[in-house]
Amino acid sequence: MSNPYAPPTSTDLPAASGEPPGPLDMSINPASVEDATLLLARLGAPPRLLRHVALVSEAGERLLGLAAELDLPINATLVRVGIVLHDAGKILVSAELDASGGEHEPLGQDLLLKQGVSPALARICLSHARWSEMAVSLEELLVALSDKLWKGVRNAQLEERVINEAAKALKRDPWDLFVQLDSLFEDVAAGGTARLEQSRV
Repeated sequence: MSNPYAPPTSTDLPAASGEPPGPLDMSINPASVEDATLLLARLGAPPRLLRHVALVSEAGERLLGLAAELDLPINATLVRVGIVLHDAGKILVSAELDASGGEHEPLGQDLLLKQGVSPALARICLSHARWSEMAVSLEELLVALSDKLWKGVRNAQLEERVINEAAKALKRDPWDLFVQLDSLFEDVAAGGTARLEQSRV
């Protein structure tokens, strides 16, 4: 049985030996936000979960917009589809739609794998919450950060990881990116109260 906390292998994500996975250039399944949303609906996702996905995606698009401006070498589709699927396990653990808990994380990964979802996407059910315990890609960190910022939560450790990994990918000093990225994080988080109101389906 594979270890869900292990770094992705070459069959999952292209990665240099001993390093977290880098930019992804690969086919993923599902290959689009639309297909991923249809999968959630087919699995019985409640309106509350679909609304959550839409609001996290709103935050994610802000991050991806700046990533594009910076010419950051990432797989934006993986981020977008990962956001759609990150909480799939809450279909099975509906109590965690309204209360904190981690039971949905491994259950979500298993559920998606059984549906033929790419391992690179299915593991986001774990990594969006357990990014500090796993070897993760920048794409996975962006999913995790979107899942914080949408509701106005700032996480200094996570944000620092994103800035450092972005700087590494761009071969720049993290301080060159700090002000620009930190300002964006604050701006996205500032809309958290309004998004939380919208999340009440």
